[in-house]
Amino acid sequence: MQIRIPREITEAATNTGAAKAALTLNDTPRLFTAACLAGAYISLGGILSLIVGFGFPGITAGNPSLQKLLSGCMFPIGLILVVVLGAELFTGNNALLVPSYMKQRHSFGTMLRNWAVVYAGNFAGAMIFTYLMVYLCGLTSSEPYKSAITGIATAKVSMPWLTVMLKGIGANWCVCLAVWLALSGKTFFEKAFGCWIPVMAFVALGYEHSIANMFFIPLGIMEGADIGIMEAIFTNIIPATIGNIIGGSLLVGAVYGYLHK
Repeated sequence: MQIRIPREITEAATNTGAAKAALTLNDTPRLFTAACLAGAYISLGGILSLIVGFGFPGITAGNPSLQKLLSGCMFPIGLILVVVLGAELFTGNNALLVPSYMKQRHSFGTMLRNWAVVYAGNFAGAMIFTYLMVYLCGLTSSEPYKSAITGIATAKVSMPWLTVMLKGIGANWCVCLAVWLALSGKTFFEKAFGCWIPVMAFVALGYEHSIANMFFIPLGIMEGADIGIMEAIFTNIIPATIGNIIGGSLLVGAVYGYLHK
């Protein structure tokens, strides 16, 4: 296989970011629809990681890393669908629009507008999928999944604010590196494998992804976790989002935009 060199990857990211900026200005409804799909795709990865990762309690009880590995191996399907099918993911766009902004191909305001629209669409898609395709389908209504999701949601809102933000940096550093790796390839296998490695790593390490948490925490609340909506927003979603922006825009988009001007 012949993949792009680092400079070519950044050029591809720059062109992709410019196209996303143009879509933001010219067809916001289409951008929002694609963002809804991305929210659903990430939630699909979330429920698959939950069902498989927590589906072997007898085996994983004495092997905690095995549960993390199983969940990590399943979750990347969400980003693979986003990248290959062209959906709009907030965390990926945190990096993709930075090199094109640095090349002055669109304004800073356009970049922020893209992030805002895509963030809202991701939330809508995640909530619709979670309620219709997971909760109403009863996928987590029985054990061990009910206890697993309520425990996950409770743990996510119980961490210190700074810890969540730092874990958010780690999560989107990995996600955006996955996007960069996907841009290096041209075939489905290359793109899928590029997405899979870093995303598997961030899930196994327990980092915090704001869009994924739009699935995990609401589902935990639906299944009975004692968590308030405002508590979830202020203790997890906001710091995770801030960390995701830092990890994606600075550690990937800005760094590679600077290295390969």
